[in-house]
Amino acid sequence: MQTAHELFLHELADMLDAERKLVEALGEQAGEASNPQLQKAFSAHQTQTEKQVQRLEQVFEQLGEQPEETECKGLKGLLEELETFKSEDPSEDILDVFSIDAAKKVENYEINAYEGLIELAEDMGHKKSARLLKQNLKEEEQTLKKMEAFSKKIKPEQSGMEEEEEAGGRSQSRRKTRRAA
Repeated sequence: MQTAHELFLHELADMLDAERKLVEALGEQAGEASNPQLQKAFSAHQTQTEKQVQRLEQVFEQLGEQPEETECKGLKGLLEELETFKSEDPSEDILDVFSIDAAKKVENYEINAYEGLIELAEDMGHKKSARLLKQNLKEEEQTLKKMEAFSKKIKPEQSGMEEEEEAGGRSQSRRKTRRAA
């Protein structure tokens, strides 16, 4: 890789792979979410992501290029993290909380990637490409805000601290006594 154009095409192909994988992952997340509003949000984002894939394909068309076969390793790692967590058999409410946080990580990843792509597109004078990429970026930023709002609303049913608080109440009072002495 020797030119900005080659870097741009490489990063563009990376995002195309990421968005295609997300279409499938979002469908799974919608099916696994126990909260109806969260199901709806994941389904809506899946539809939106399908449009983002189309925009990325349009960028390649505008440039007269074909996307290289590549695997977005960054997104692959984030999706593997989610799959590993699901294999630990979490309760429904805990899976919802984790899925929201996983979605926020993905959105931040995508936002950073699109910002880099837009900068490259603008530097090379690809105005139409930059416009399409900015639309994707805007949607990713909106989705991140939605997921941040969900993380404030959807909480685990049990914190897991109840038993520790009961058992630890005595040890905490002993610690306070020792500090005062």
